[in-house]
Amino acid sequence: MSATQRVQQWATFARTWHIFDCTWQNPFEAAQIIRKYLMGLHKPIYHPMNDCGDHIVAINTREIALPGMEWQKRVYFHHTGYPGGATWTLAWQIHEKDPTMVMKKAVYTSMRGNLQRRYTMQRLHLFANNEIPEDILANVSNQIPSPRKVPERLQEIDPERIRTYPKIMDWPEDYVLK
Repeated sequence: MSATQRVQQWATFARTWHIFDCTWQNPFEAAQIIRKYLMGLHKPIYHPMNDCGDHIVAINTREIALPGMEWQKRVYFHHTGYPGGATWTLAWQIHEKDPTMVMKKAVYTSMRGNLQRRYTMQRLHLFANNEIPEDILANVSNQIPSPRKVPERLQEIDPERIRTYPKIMDWPEDYVLK
């Protein structure tokens, strides 16, 4: 076996640490991508009963973007186990209390049918902002590309670039705004 084949084999069996930026990402689309790496579906040795998944560090979960009216309409169910312990909580309320919870629930739900998903979720590390502890950041060796491009805010664009941007039309000099 050559040295390159040995490294390739080691990389296949090793648990790699990946980082994923959740800024402006739909958590349900992002969960499908994260699921692939958590379960090890991207590896050639994948088998449903083989625990070969990697670690995922998801940052900026506070900045997720739900489509349409999902913040007001999506409801999460919880039951304490006691009589009358059923509660339904709106997504924005959960996100306000814990900014990582909506992403965590999306990833957990996306792994439906995985018998080991409780143990697999232990390899998911969620952070509300981009401050990551040094011991975790030292392990990260790969970045998962985001499926959606993050739009640029008008406040973040250089004023010179705005001034020199080509105009579609010029207002007439006698035009009056009412």
